[in-house]
Amino acid sequence: MVHRGPFITLNRDSVIRPDGSSGTYDHITVNNGVRVVALDDHGRVVLVEDDFYLQRRRVLHLPGGGTGGQEPQEAALRELEEETGLVAGSVRPLGVIDPLPAATVATTHLFLATDLRPGTVHRDDTEIGMTVHWWKLSEAVDAVRAGHITEAGSVAALLLAATASGG
Repeated sequence: MVHRGPFITLNRDSVIRPDGSSGTYDHITVNNGVRVVALDDHGRVVLVEDDFYLQRRRVLHLPGGGTGGQEPQEAALRELEEETGLVAGSVRPLGVIDPLPAATVATTHLFLATDLRPGTVHRDDTEIGMTVHWWKLSEAVDAVRAGHITEAGSVAALLLAATASGG
């Protein structure tokens, strides 16, 4: 272990490469993640926009975050309500992705949430400037294709949701 912080651990392993030579491999340990396509009865999805330090810009993405040790579906429901104030009556898996397979074993679980009703927003200090936006699913998919929605879990989940809904 090279560094341990509250959300990330940096590791350096000694490895034997396929050619037999020795070397090192740096990788990170982070929690698995979730992203939620929350789809209302009008074919709209809820997106959130927030400041991302490394990108040095606001990023439009689906609600989600780390599992924090919870089961993925439980974490998806928690993140959806915390970030948007929405509670889903129905949640089903869309798939799982490896967003950074060369850097971490962490996966991102993707969900489709429907039967939405109001809940309570519970954002943490890192989400203070977060805003909520409603877009037609087709418009969100167009934004993926145009490079306006770029976060890996959001891209995959929106495309899978569009396929699942025939869009």
